[in-house]
Amino acid sequence: MDKEIITNSRILIIDDQAENVRLLERILKKAGYSRLDGITDSRKALNVFSEFKPDLVALDLQMPFVDGFDLLRQLRSRIPSGAFVPILILTADNSRKAKQTALSLGAKDFLTKPFDVEETLLRIYNLLETRWLHVELQNQNATLEERVSERTRDLELAQLEILQRLALAADYRDDCTGQHTQRVGILAAVLARAIGLAPDQIELIRLSAPLHDVGKIGIPDGILLKPSKLTDDEYLQIKRHTEIGRIILSGSNFSILQMAERIALYHHERWDGNGYHKLSGDTIPLEARIVSVVDVFDVITHDRPYKRAESLETAVDCIRQESGKQFDPNLVSVFSQLVVGGDLAKLAELFQGDSELRVGIPELLNTLEAGEQAKQ
Repeated sequence: MDKEIITNSRILIIDDQAENVRLLERILKKAGYSRLDGITDSRKALNVFSEFKPDLVALDLQMPFVDGFDLLRQLRSRIPSGAFVPILILTADNSRKAKQTALSLGAKDFLTKPFDVEETLLRIYNLLETRWLHVELQNQNATLEERVSERTRDLELAQLEILQRLALAADYRDDCTGQHTQRVGILAAVLARAIGLAPDQIELIRLSAPLHDVGKIGIPDGILLKPSKLTDDEYLQIKRHTEIGRIILSGSNFSILQMAERIALYHHERWDGNGYHKLSGDTIPLEARIVSVVDVFDVITHDRPYKRAESLETAVDCIRQESGKQFDPNLVSVFSQLVVGGDLAKLAELFQGDSELRVGIPELLNTLEAGEQAKQ
């Protein structure tokens, strides 16, 4: 017999006859069991069970107040789902009906009174051995699940990092700081939050929006970085970056890439239907409409090879002028409210000088929310 099982096992004895409890305790102590508790009042059983947390319960059936059958029903609800805490029935009733009823209520074995010492020790040890094998298996499963969870988290982080680096690669084509994609992601999340989207959608937009210009990877530098006005043919080539982005991102089963594909393809659509692919109004995916607003805002307020940065106020005025034409009027209205509330000024401070962003989206949204509450 395994000494650890004998040493570590907690056994609860419930029998209204004190002499039976003492006898069983003596038998077990002599065999090396030391973590024992015995009660004769079945009304205390549930509380003792919860506090003592036994590995095995030895239970008499015929007791006053609460009999063994009722206790079996009650104990079953106290044993956690998936756990194995064996209940050994102590009984002088060997009738078939009593055994069937007890088994149907969760009993695992029977010990007939008067007790035979060898049989008692063997039955108890066998049940405890099964109990500890079950616990060991559960622990192994928990360890495996944790390892799987860690690997899954690592894989998800790796996937997100790859997406961020892909967005950054495209960003460096016409933004020497590589911060445009990050700013667009955060600005899109702020606007999505302001119009009342659910947290999971906000996060999805934050993660997918930075990939809006990934198709610029396929545009020649001579056109993309040209400091003067583009020719009609060059403009047609620039427009191809939305289709290239769609091709790069298409065919994925991941919701981030599926949304990123829609944003890449449609973020240059116009509310009035005069965009790249001639979609109009609500037929343009909402996430693309959101990115359209914040992308233009960020481009206006930062230097590009072909232009100098304009002020925050100038950018907002330009966006307001395009309400109902280039941009969704509702989004323009909400975006303007962000300006009135000072939220974009806070964002401008965070983005000042194109330095590395000093705050993550959760902290940023909390900061903005705290500011809103202070105004109320």
